[in-house]
Amino acid sequence: MKKICEDLLVHSLEQLSSRHWLMRLRSSSQLPEMMPGQFVQVRVDRSPSTYLRRPISINMVDYEKNELLLLIAAVGEGTRQLVRLQPGERVNCLYPLGNGFTMPSSPKENCLLIGGGVGTAPLLFLGRRIAEMGAQPTFLLGARTSSELLEKDMFRKYGELYLTTEDGSEGESGFVTGHSIFRQKRFDRIATCGPKPMMLSVARYAKRENITCEVSLENDMACGLGACLCCVENTTEGHICVCKEGPVLNIKKLLWPL
Repeated sequence: MKKICEDLLVHSLEQLSSRHWLMRLRSSSQLPEMMPGQFVQVRVDRSPSTYLRRPISINMVDYEKNELLLLIAAVGEGTRQLVRLQPGERVNCLYPLGNGFTMPSSPKENCLLIGGGVGTAPLLFLGRRIAEMGAQPTFLLGARTSSELLEKDMFRKYGELYLTTEDGSEGESGFVTGHSIFRQKRFDRIATCGPKPMMLSVARYAKRENITCEVSLENDMACGLGACLCCVENTTEGHICVCKEGPVLNIKKLLWPL
């Protein structure tokens, strides 16, 4: 898949919570084909302490408006600088990078998409693609508190939405892996992104129930092209660069303690 490096126009920045922002970027040319689970390497300007680009999952692509949407958690100097950008400014992006989620082979497959925190970002795009196949995905999203459950109306647009919060402020109380949906439905395929302990728990459930499962790894990344070896993960196929061979991998390839 062709990779592009260009300055994208910041069309808007919307604050979704105290530390989460939705950035809409526009290109002067037609956006390329992108797959759910791929990511963008965003250059951070005007930040002397930030030397490396920041990898950010593709949240959504609007081809009619020629917009690329990124969900940004402002947790460090680099991402805090990004959310200070103003509409009309430009940001340099290298995209689309990595390999995305595997699409269901049939609309009859019952798909569960599990996200935690900002890890929900790529699942919205995936859910839309599944819905466009004529299927209805099930979303299970978790956060620490209700204010950090993001883009709920958008998720509901494409499928059934179930929620958990650690403090019990919305949805079921606890972690996503303890949600009652696992006792109510049988799924054929699971896609998940979020904190590694959450994904590990989901992967164990999927293996135990013999369910196809893919995880989107969030290893530290630098170049985004597989050159610097910063994001190496040991797998059944040897050491691989997550930015190039992933970030989405089938759990059968992982050497996690499942």
